[in-house]
Amino acid sequence: MSRLGRGVLFVALLASAWPARAADPMLMFLLSVAREIITNAIASQPAQTVAPEPVLTYPGTAVEPAHLRRLIDDSFFYLSQAQRGEIFDSLHAELMKPKNAAVRGAMIEYFAERALQVRAAQLRLAQLSYREKQLLAEEFRRETAAIPGDERAHLHEILERRLLPVPSDLNQLLLAALEPSPDAPR
Repeated sequence: MSRLGRGVLFVALLASAWPARAADPMLMFLLSVAREIITNAIASQPAQTVAPEPVLTYPGTAVEPAHLRRLIDDSFFYLSQAQRGEIFDSLHAELMKPKNAAVRGAMIEYFAERALQVRAAQLRLAQLSYREKQLLAEEFRRETAAIPGDERAHLHEILERRLLPVPSDLNQLLLAALEPSPDAPR
């Protein structure tokens, strides 16, 4: 039992045990001590903080965070769970900023359009035959041949981390296309 509960019980017992002796100085002293204990216990209790309610929809929109999370998972399925989580966390933080209130709806619409475009491109690329993917990789090799070394290294890193929205077999072909060909001058 808490100190507050014990104090209330003590006061109640004292008040009911000696009703005829209410004028007794010792009883008055004990009642005042009990009252002080109760007052201190109430004052020392931490203030009840109300936990903020979870965001059900983004303010000013009908879009729920769960819908955005699902859109990210469905559209960026080639990324790891952690990477998709980073996208959601970043987008969610921006959408919750008060300074973005006026453009919140437009931000969601723009992101949804881009996410659906990424998903459509991923699905179209997945439908290509292996030969078509090889031809695409050869075109990629020709287009990236003139890229400076540091940009080429950055592109190589992006492909290694699987950040491009391409199927894994095409990603491997593109990665191989960045490697210098054996007959190329060094």
